Amino acid sequence: MELFTNRDTKFLFTGITVFIVGFLLMSQIGIWVFRDSCIPFISVLSVISGGGIAAVCFWYFYQQHKLIGVAVSAIDKYLKGDTNARIACDREGELYKLFHSVNTLAAVLNAHAENELRSKEFLRDTISDISHQLKTPIAALSIYNEMVQGEAERLPEIKKFTILSEQELNRIETLVQNLLEITKLDAGTIIIEKSVENVADMVKDIELHFAYRAKQERKEIILSGADNITLFCDCDWIIEAISNIVKNALDHTGTGDRVMIDWKGLPDLTQITIKDTGSGIHPEDIHYIFKRFYRSRFSKDTQGIGLGLPLAKAIIEAHDGNITVDSELGKGSVFNITFLNSDKITKL
Repeated sequence: MELFTNRDTKFLFTGITVFIVGFLLMSQIGIWVFRDSCIPFISVLSVISGGGIAAVCFWYFYQQHKLIGVAVSAIDKYLKGDTNARIACDREGELYKLFHSVNTLAAVLNAHAENELRSKEFLRDTISDISHQLKTPIAALSIYNEMVQGEAERLPEIKKFTILSEQELNRIETLVQNLLEITKLDAGTIIIEKSVENVADMVKDIELHFAYRAKQERKEIILSGADNITLFCDCDWIIEAISNIVKNALDHTGTGDRVMIDWKGLPDLTQITIKDTGSGIHPEDIHYIFKRFYRSRFSKDTQGIGLGLPLAKAIIEAHDGNITVDSELGKGSVFNITFLNSDKITKL
């Protein structure tokens, strides 16, 4: 029987059997030898046999407890990142078969993780190579385009097409940069270097970046928030995330519309809100706006490339934050970004 392949199990059953058989034989001998006064002898014999069986059972279950404790310790090490942690399973028995299966599962998980890492590294390297290869011709085309614009001052049609070509070049450059950044985030190759940053200073930098565009398009960027609110974050990446949301808001607003950036500190959270009075998001699209390269069939936008919002979401989540959106068609959209305060994260 497979049940008895484990030596500890065999010892348990053998020990119990020995004490039971010994008790029966010795009690028969005691009855035959002592006859009328055998009760005290059998009582003592019962205590000895019961104690022996209890000792054998205690030893067996103590060994099982130690064995399971070692297994749990090895599993905890694996879960904490020691991918080489394994459970010793060099004996026979059902429990050791289970341990062997757990070790096999760990090996399979390691193999999948390595394959996934290699795939991410390949994707990262490929997109990085493509991005770097594209930068040179894009830069050259931009220079040529500027030269043509300079020579085409008196030719309105050529001037018009050079402006359009410059817009397309800017779109290509934005696409390349966003692809590179979002791929690095996916591959986990970007280190988020956090420090205590002033939210007002970051938002003012974003406003300054879009001020010229807003003025040209006759739109207004309004800031609202206290000057003393701080956030434990990577300043450059958070500015990148919020800038993408603000750019999206400007892309979907018209002349005279407003983009409002509000921030406030709560006991447990820091909240940043970007609200616009633009065209809003169609109810059919609201659940897909953070999907990469998603383009709505209702959108008339020709500027977006479908990577700005997914990149913003990836950056915010890399900071243990959360982003939600609420929108009403024809009235505008509200993006709420929340970050759990660093002291609360430590307590958790």
